[in-house]
Amino acid sequence: MLRPTPMKHVRILVLGEDLPQASLTLAELESFHADARAPEHEDLGDQPGLPYRDTWRQASSRLEKITKLIPLPTEGAPLNPRVIPEEELVETNNWLGGVWEETSHYEEQFRAIDDEDRLIREQQSALSNFEDLNIDLGMLRSKTRFLDFYVGVVPYANVRQLEGAVGLADHLLFQYMVTGDDAHVVIVGPSGDKEAQLESVLRSAGFRHLPIPPELDHEPQVMRAELTRRREATTAQRQALSQGLADWSAGLLERLLASREILRLAEPLVELDAAIRGRGALAHLTGWVPAAAVKQLETRLRETLSLPFALTSRDPLPEERSLVPTVPTRKRLLAPFALLVHQYGIPRYGEVDPTPLFAATFLLMFGTMFGDVGQGAVIAGLAWYFRARLGRFYLFGLMAGASSMLFGLLFGSVFGFEHWLPALWMSPLHDPLLMLRLALGWGVLFIALACVLAIYNRAVIGNWLGALFGQHGLVNLIFYLALAWGGLNVGQGQSFGPGPTLLVLLSLGALAWHGWGHLEAPVSEKVLVVFIETLETIVGYVSNTLSFLRVAAFSLNHAALALAVFTLAGMMGPFGHSVTLVLGNIFMIVLEGGIVLIQVLRLEFYEGFARYFSGDGHAFTPLRLGPAPGEKP
Repeated sequence: MLRPTPMKHVRILVLGEDLPQASLTLAELESFHADARAPEHEDLGDQPGLPYRDTWRQASSRLEKITKLIPLPTEGAPLNPRVIPEEELVETNNWLGGVWEETSHYEEQFRAIDDEDRLIREQQSALSNFEDLNIDLGMLRSKTRFLDFYVGVVPYANVRQLEGAVGLADHLLFQYMVTGDDAHVVIVGPSGDKEAQLESVLRSAGFRHLPIPPELDHEPQVMRAELTRRREATTAQRQALSQGLADWSAGLLERLLASREILRLAEPLVELDAAIRGRGALAHLTGWVPAAAVKQLETRLRETLSLPFALTSRDPLPEERSLVPTVPTRKRLLAPFALLVHQYGIPRYGEVDPTPLFAATFLLMFGTMFGDVGQGAVIAGLAWYFRARLGRFYLFGLMAGASSMLFGLLFGSVFGFEHWLPALWMSPLHDPLLMLRLALGWGVLFIALACVLAIYNRAVIGNWLGALFGQHGLVNLIFYLALAWGGLNVGQGQSFGPGPTLLVLLSLGALAWHGWGHLEAPVSEKVLVVFIETLETIVGYVSNTLSFLRVAAFSLNHAALALAVFTLAGMMGPFGHSVTLVLGNIFMIVLEGGIVLIQVLRLEFYEGFARYFSGDGHAFTPLRLGPAPGEKP
């Protein structure tokens, strides 16, 4: 379950006439991941089928633009796989070109209507600033020979002070509208030498000018009616144009659906673009195929190709491991955990897939830190209720809630009440020291397992030196287990012990010797570097183990927080008691549940993945019959 799906490198040689059928067969099987590397043979440098792919791309672009105006059903008739000859693809492309030429005229008309509608809305928005003025707006848009006009907005609190100030400059202020904290005003006065003084007063009062667009040269009531009439006219034009488009395109629907199917069937050959090379009539393509599917692939090609072909397969070479795709887990229950793993990275081929281990340890720690039957049931219930929105991730909520419920039964907690159900084990608050010891033990087991996986991942690719002396390698694991052994002795009131002491000194000495041999520096610098690295190893493992104390800390915190809610509720009356309990549980589910989720992910990513999971692989993405342009996936 933890091992990756074995892969084979497959090389297929076909004649050019059979290339479209070969690509269609590969897409139907959904087991071929194209290898875009150039072939080893220099004489296979041509790209067969290039005109075919260019035609497909042009036709797809045209169909995509057409379907923006002529929507097609998201689901068509069941696909009938067949080879699309280049002549049929060219004919489809030419027909789509004619349709698009006609459709583009409708698009231009829709764009013109949209531009007109946008202009009208902008004018209506500008007019709303002057709707309470019953005068010709054209008179206020520019100064006259004898009068100055200022139209704008000023904070309502400054209106009285501004009115007095402009009066000193022989101007009058008229307030015609109030919106929120602002007042809309018109200031009128004689032209003259006091204009600069007035501008300074306006700035001090927070006055903001409202420009009057040239289009608004009439009274607001007249303009409002005119803009409404124009808006109704554009709506009628759009409706008429939409109806004309619908009438015209009704006879095209069947052919458009057929064109979409043609492009979908022709797409596999286009998707193989980077992997196809050839010379003359011979085409060459390579890719990665799961080992179990190679035989089926060869059988299917033999059934569908009319001309001879050659298929060879081999195991990946050691230097190709970074190129081999990793097949993602297909277990339904593991799918949401795989999504979280992929946030960190994708396993490199040959590495252990951490998804099953991640799922098991995540649920174990989450349940321990957030154990409550009632609150877990709420989490699971919400995940089920919103399953349509959450997609596959709803399973994550269901399992997290179930884990919380299981540990709630062990702790005897139901919405914080510890007397409704008898505890199958005990409440964390009854023996906090035991919870802390169990958390430390869990941390040692978790880190040791991560080191074992790191050793395996290096050994499987032949990196024996890294598996032995590398970070979290075998020597590190011996040191850590010896340190844990000695720590356990000390915790039981005994001495560290000669056995653990000897193992710690030997392993640290081996690490120091290995580090010394790989340094090229003066002796004094070597001593300093080796000392720092040794100290870092000791401190790192100790601090990483202590990080797992948060598992116990949050289980204790959960019980203590419930106790605090009950204490607060006990100080209330009957109604306040019930409200406090409900709000307290909501608070714990939302806030504490979110914090626990983050803490568990932190332990998984930094104490687990960082030790054994490189995350620099790439996912297996097989060639398949995907949705064509205009069709939703």
